Amino acid sequence: MAVPEVRVADFDANLEHTLALLEQAHDQGDALVVFPELGLCGYTVRDLLLDHHLLESCEDALRDLLDASPDTAPLAVVGMPVRVGGGIYNCGVAIHRGRVLGVVPKAYLPTYREFEEARWFRPGTDVPPGSMISIADQTVPFGLDLLLEAEDDPDLVIGLEICEDYWVHVPPSVYQVSAGATVIANLSASNFTVGKAELRRLLARSASDRGKCAYLYVAAGPGESSTDLAFDADAFICENGRVLAESTRFARTDQLVTADVDIEQLVRERASTNTFGDCSRENRKPFRRIPFRAGVAEGPLRREVAAHPFLPSDPQTLATRCWEIFEIQSNALATRIKAIGEPKLILGLSGGLDSSMAALVCAAALDLLDRPRSDLLCVTMPGLGTTAGTRTNAEVLAAQLGARFEEVGVSEASQLLLRSVGHGSAEGTTTVEELLERVRKDPSLGDVTLENVQARLRTLVLMTLANKERGFVVGTGDLSEKALGWSTYAGDHIAMYDVNAGVPKTLIRFVIRWVANERAKTWSEDGDALREVLFEILDTPISPELLPADESGRIAQLTESAIGPYELHDFFLYYVVRQGARPGRVLDLARVAFGEVPYSLDELKKWLTVFYRRFFQNQFKRSCTADGPKVGMVALSPRGDWRMPSDANVASWIEAVASYEA
Repeated sequence: MAVPEVRVADFDANLEHTLALLEQAHDQGDALVVFPELGLCGYTVRDLLLDHHLLESCEDALRDLLDASPDTAPLAVVGMPVRVGGGIYNCGVAIHRGRVLGVVPKAYLPTYREFEEARWFRPGTDVPPGSMISIADQTVPFGLDLLLEAEDDPDLVIGLEICEDYWVHVPPSVYQVSAGATVIANLSASNFTVGKAELRRLLARSASDRGKCAYLYVAAGPGESSTDLAFDADAFICENGRVLAESTRFARTDQLVTADVDIEQLVRERASTNTFGDCSRENRKPFRRIPFRAGVAEGPLRREVAAHPFLPSDPQTLATRCWEIFEIQSNALATRIKAIGEPKLILGLSGGLDSSMAALVCAAALDLLDRPRSDLLCVTMPGLGTTAGTRTNAEVLAAQLGARFEEVGVSEASQLLLRSVGHGSAEGTTTVEELLERVRKDPSLGDVTLENVQARLRTLVLMTLANKERGFVVGTGDLSEKALGWSTYAGDHIAMYDVNAGVPKTLIRFVIRWVANERAKTWSEDGDALREVLFEILDTPISPELLPADESGRIAQLTESAIGPYELHDFFLYYVVRQGARPGRVLDLARVAFGEVPYSLDELKKWLTVFYRRFFQNQFKRSCTADGPKVGMVALSPRGDWRMPSDANVASWIEAVASYEA
């Protein structure tokens, strides 16, 4: 979006600034550059628009611009008045490599409050479809039925509208996106009044979200007449509901606001949202498609790629998201409790992140129902790898929440069951200590059998207590674990309601921190103690604690050492599930987001391979997962967002990762 300095009715100066910004756009590899409404003469020329000299001077400036730009690559759209027969139209003129491709008139002319455009212009709605005009010694398409389509990227289809067109309740862009436009550009002048910048963004964000498109907006720059109005040089680029880039408002020099638009993702959004296609069929009009070649931009990606796509970068927005997520979880659980007869809640509390998060949600749900927190039974089930730190954190957290607390160890039952099936770790042993010592000496005995027997016994304990208490087992597994299958089938994979099922691991930490900072002091008689234990939990390494601790009591099994960093897996999850990205695209974006530090390309490929393999192989667990609330745009419920065969072959995805070259 180009915001040139404007001089009212100074055609040479306006041409000079327009050409300079066009050349700058060419130098930085842009495919499209859009200038303000009536930028070649100035929006505020008013009755001079009826002057023949002004109209002729604008067309002369257009000829000079064409003559000066035969080798400039970007498609450019400039604003100017165009005389057609006995009428004058407020137009956007699309030019490319010295040619005029088409002219689009303004559809709706404001003639209210400070606006008086019907005094000078004819509405574009009067122009018959299929019209042609002569301009700058060329005969070109003219009308509201034009779209500009890139021959070298057919998904890049550009529609144009002018200022007031996007303030009306059925803007021309509705029909343009229905016909396939992925980018809408708005040439505006738009004087500024207090609060108008926010309203402009509201409209553009809404249009880009509903239209699954990019919306580019540019208002008049410095230099327009201040006789009765003021202008703020506003320009911004929206995509699918969010602002990618924006100008410095009220700046008094030329500006070029640039961003890379993700056309591939927009097309994917349209394909995955069936109602977009349904609505498009109902609102489709015929358009003439005018071809041009967009070219391929070189250099770095001019777009932020967040390393943590589930986490808003703005602290206030992040705090709001944490509040929303916690309210979704606690209200959903409260609704489920009420629906099944207000049972007690049974929760396996390990002292780790996920179970602690679930405990907080349970406490909030009971509060919502005006039930005592003692209706929550927190059960710690020490196993062969449980450490003193997590056990203590679990007990302190339960006490600070006002929940009941029980300890039911599973070590002896695990040893007995392992011995009964002839497992090498327990065969011939009589005590748990003998088993632990044997595994420490021969770590190969700490296999999946030894790990999973504990997880299944813990679930057996919880289900048994639920029967005893007339209760309800609350699950703890999060979205990241669901994606990776990091759970024991018929063990911690099973619950009666999964409150964390929609929350990725990277976000769990922030929600717990939000509760510690915003809720802890009102939740406990000793709010500081609750806050302190929550921060202790946040500092604890992520571990299933299924393998014996070392002789000093330190955790021996770190989850991220086994399956990879959760921040990477959450990144992969977002782009694979939310955006349907190809393996090479996922790696491209990961390299931009994380750089070479802390992850090399080889590490990214290694962990993406792990992600794909585990994601495909563990669909059978997701296919029979418990109910749980969706909280964000990524969810894996087989009854909702993600339906995948359990026996899909991952080989092609793995090969694509292996063959990727930067």
